[in-house]
Amino acid sequence: MSWDLIFQHLFIVLAASLLSILVGLPLGIWAYVSKGVRPVILRIVDLLQTIPSLALLGIIMVVLDPGKPTVIIGIMLYSLLPIVRNTCLGLQEVDPGVKEAARGMGMSKPYRVLMVEFPLAFPTVFTGIRIAVVNAIGTAVFAAFVGGGGLGGVITQAIRISNMPLILAATGVLMVIAVVLDLVMSWFEGQMRKSKGGSKKMWIPVAAIVVAFCLLLPYGRGGTGDILLYDGDYSETQLMHHMVKMLVEDQTDLTVTIQDQMSQVNNWNSLKGDGHTCDLMISYDGTILTTFLGQDTVDVPEGMTIYEYVQGELEGYGLRQLEQLGFENTYAIGVPEGLAQEYGLETISDLIPVADQLTFGAEQEFFTLEGSMKYEPFVAFYGLNFKDHSSVDMGLKYSAIENGSFDVAVVYTTDGLNKKVGLKVLEDDKSFFPDYNGVFLVRDDLMEKYPELEGILNQLAGRISSDQMADLTYQVDVEGRMVDDVAREFLISLGLLVG
Repeated sequence: MSWDLIFQHLFIVLAASLLSILVGLPLGIWAYVSKGVRPVILRIVDLLQTIPSLALLGIIMVVLDPGKPTVIIGIMLYSLLPIVRNTCLGLQEVDPGVKEAARGMGMSKPYRVLMVEFPLAFPTVFTGIRIAVVNAIGTAVFAAFVGGGGLGGVITQAIRISNMPLILAATGVLMVIAVVLDLVMSWFEGQMRKSKGGSKKMWIPVAAIVVAFCLLLPYGRGGTGDILLYDGDYSETQLMHHMVKMLVEDQTDLTVTIQDQMSQVNNWNSLKGDGHTCDLMISYDGTILTTFLGQDTVDVPEGMTIYEYVQGELEGYGLRQLEQLGFENTYAIGVPEGLAQEYGLETISDLIPVADQLTFGAEQEFFTLEGSMKYEPFVAFYGLNFKDHSSVDMGLKYSAIENGSFDVAVVYTTDGLNKKVGLKVLEDDKSFFPDYNGVFLVRDDLMEKYPELEGILNQLAGRISSDQMADLTYQVDVEGRMVDDVAREFLISLGLLVG
């Protein structure tokens, strides 16, 4: 957790709040002056509030790319309800005698609403703004799922590695921010109620929000540099991207910028196409085949490896894979060491006679119907009949294993948390799961612009084993070491950086 992440979080909150004010106030005034359109507007903002946060962000991403704009628009939509309702309510509560006096003076309706009624209603309007801003602080945590930055990534990572102190620290920061903002805005609201509004006083807190937003603008701009990458939501991705930055900046005059955290799928979407916002990412040939290209292992011609097949399929995207890095982060089946000893489990086939006594668990994606590397094809292939199976969020999977929620789990071979929770990875003795070889996925135009990059990055080819990657992720996720320190030490051990 760093000040940069805190300021990024504040930028998202203030940007979304300003946008919700710009949209919400006119809608609230429109709902007040037009009785016919009022129920429509209020029903729409009510319905927006009922949409789950992640679903709303997913809908917005159909139109926009992942990143801060998606998050800001999503929070803005969530913030409309208190602003629109309080604006309409505040105007309705203005003393009818004041309204009649304004009409008697010959004021036009627009002038009367904006210059007489709105200032008097502003304390109530500002209550809606205060509620929207405070709520946005918590909602902005979901920025982590779409590469928006902020403290959400810290909390998500901390939950995955069961780091309670870090969860509490990040949550505490958000609570302090929320309490401070609420106290300051409540004080302004009280002052305005004492003076019964006022066209000048009412703009002081709004001006303060605008000034704070301007000061935080540097934390909201897109990445700058010769080469742009996104930080990953897992330590393995973070380690590899930080190695790229260190190698390239050490051996060239180029600058590499690592932007906000981004999931693999969103990183792929940000890499391809003319509107790309990054130039390179770490991935796996099996992931590219099944998740990005939407194909399956049965689509790979006989005699051709997944890596070779994917390389040809990527030509239409203006992308290519560099040489394989050496580690395989494939699916694997893990069981607690005690259970493995109790039943003598060494291979997946050893589960067959005892499966009806065991509960199987995995992330939701493993239980979908698409593709052949999923639950139903897996149990059918091995002839397994588990007592029960359950799904869990990927970030909570290892906590569920530690808590005994299930006995057998799908894991990834290079995840250092396998060691932390004491899992034994069973041998895939019938070779159900294909290899997922780690590769750098890069844009062709980047390689054409900087041809020296291919040689620099291929210095890592074949030099990182799965055991080594598991050890590196263990140092980050379990021992709590900084990604930069672990990445730098490893490059020094390979002789690629000077200590």
